[in-house]
Amino acid sequence: MRLSDFTTLTFDCYGTLIDWESGMIAALKPLTERVKPSLTRNQILECHARHESSQQLFTPARPYCDLLPIVYKRMAEERGVAAPWAECVAYGRSVGDWPAFPDSAAALAYLKRHYKLVILSNVDNESFARSNAKLGVEFDAIMTAEDVGSYKPSRRNFDYMLEKLAGCGIARAQILHTAESLFHDHKPANEQGITSCWIYRRHADRGFGATMDPGARPHTEFRFTGMAEMVKAHKAERT
Repeated sequence: MRLSDFTTLTFDCYGTLIDWESGMIAALKPLTERVKPSLTRNQILECHARHESSQQLFTPARPYCDLLPIVYKRMAEERGVAAPWAECVAYGRSVGDWPAFPDSAAALAYLKRHYKLVILSNVDNESFARSNAKLGVEFDAIMTAEDVGSYKPSRRNFDYMLEKLAGCGIARAQILHTAESLFHDHKPANEQGITSCWIYRRHADRGFGATMDPGARPHTEFRFTGMAEMVKAHKAERT
């Protein structure tokens, strides 16, 4: 199988194109700097993943910018730290400040010449719009958790994506789902029969960081450590 076998790349954004872990760590500092004993980076991310995943299950229709303040509050309570609501809300509004990975914009600009580019993200539309400005590309379609009323890894999000893309004349076999999270993206893609490409941003780290452990590792047809490596592989196919 070759990258050039597909016409459409559907992307997770946060963790794949946007460096959400660095963004989270920076935005959580008002809380984490008050925690004693101090937590490691991965301990913070894993705590966030637990509370985020739980909250998404209990309140699937709540927009991400309104869900994150609750995650912040739960993290503070777990560590016995006071967290004023205004501080929780400020964290929810930080998503648009999270940085893009250094290779994202250039890679997307190249891939746009060869594919339709689609976003399937777990955030709200306003937050994504701010992140999109950092990515510098016009996506052919943008589908968020706010649009669907649920969060990945729910099957509903992928059903929604497949239905909307079918309406644009794009069949399942033409789609390569491109993402970092095995839990949010690759496991449900396997269940839906969607071919996937793993952008393994955490290849030099241990654990799953800001995502939950998916259990049995899902199959991925391609694996790259970043978007620049994916572009390099695509160029090699064309030579």
